[in-house]
Amino acid sequence: MAVYESEHTVFMREWLAQHPQELDVQKAGRALWWDKSPREADAVARLAAARVARKAYYYDAN
Repeated sequence: MAVYESEHTVFMREWLAQHPQELDVQKAGRALWWDKSPREADAVARLAAARVARKAYYYDAN
């Protein structure tokens, strides 16, 4: 049974085989936007610890 691959997938496989340096650019872009560093996780933890609890009824004046 033949497995279907779209024209775009075939093109991208061939293009990446001809331009292997683009994989490094792709990884750098992904790290910039998606991969979180441990330092950022520390900052998130500090912000969560500094958060002030809200009252049960938000509009209560007391």
